[in-house]
Amino acid sequence: MIEYLVFAAAFGLLLLGLHRKVIARVQMRPGPPVWQEILHALKFSFKSTWVPKTASSLLYVGVVLIGIGIWSAALFVVLAGESILILFAIYMLHKVVEHGFGLSSGSPYGKFGGVRSVISAASEIPLFVTIAAIYFFTDSLLLRDIIAYQAIHGPLLLIAPPAAIAMYLVILSKLPYGPFSIVESKELVSGYKTEHFGVWRAGISVIDGLKTFVLLFAFVAIFIGAVPFSLALVIMTVVLVSLSFVCAVTPMLSPFDSVTVQGIVTLLMVGYAAVLWWVMP
Repeated sequence: MIEYLVFAAAFGLLLLGLHRKVIARVQMRPGPPVWQEILHALKFSFKSTWVPKTASSLLYVGVVLIGIGIWSAALFVVLAGESILILFAIYMLHKVVEHGFGLSSGSPYGKFGGVRSVISAASEIPLFVTIAAIYFFTDSLLLRDIIAYQAIHGPLLLIAPPAAIAMYLVILSKLPYGPFSIVESKELVSGYKTEHFGVWRAGISVIDGLKTFVLLFAFVAIFIGAVPFSLALVIMTVVLVSLSFVCAVTPMLSPFDSVTVQGIVTLLMVGYAAVLWWVMP
C-alpha cells in the first residue's frame, strides 16, 4: 500500500514539474527541470523545522497530516473503484484543509490565502452537477460501474463531453499558475503555504503530488474508462500538458472574475443536467 502512495506522490510531483516546464516553454523561458518539485520536497525534508510563534501549533501541524490523510484515502478510493461521491467529498474537504493552512500560521498572507480558498469554493459546485450527469448515463456512482459502462458504450468523454469539460475546469482550478489560482497569487507571496517550511512544507508538497495524481487519474477512469496503467499515465500526462498550455496563455483572474466564470460554468452544467433529466428515459 505504501508503494502506491510513494509512486502517486512522486509521479504527481513530476507532473507538477512538467507543468512548470511547459508554461515556461510556451512563454519562451527555459524553466526549471521537470523533477524540480521532487527536489523541492526533498530539500524541505532536510531543512530546519519549527512552528512560528504566531501559529496555532496543533492546527499548524494537524492540517498537514490531515491533508496527506485525505488524499491518501482518495487514492485508494480511485484504485478500489469506489463511489466518486466519496472522491468528490474528499475534494470538498480539501477546501477546509486549505482554509486551515491559512488560519494556522497567523500570517496575514496565509489568512488571505485561506479566505480566498473559501471564495474559490465556486469551482467545486460544477462537480455535483457532473456527478448527476454521470449518474443519468450509468445509473451508478461506483467508479467500477462507470468503467464497466464505458467498456460497453464507449468513453463518457464522447457521450457526455460537457461533464468532462466541467471536471477539466475543476482540475484547472487546482493547478498552480493558472487563471483560477487565486489562493496562490503573487500578491499573497505563497498564499496559505507562506509560513509552512521544513518538513511541514515537504508535507504540503506530498499533498500537492497526491492531489494532482488522484484528480488526473480519476479523470481518465471516469471519462475514458479502463486502460492499461502505463497508458493511463501517458493520458494523464497529455491532459496535464493541455492544462499547462491553458495556464500559460491565460492571465490570472481576479477573485471576483474567477467566481463569476465558475458560476457561469455551473449554470451551464445545471442546464445540461436539466436537459438530460428531460430527455433521458
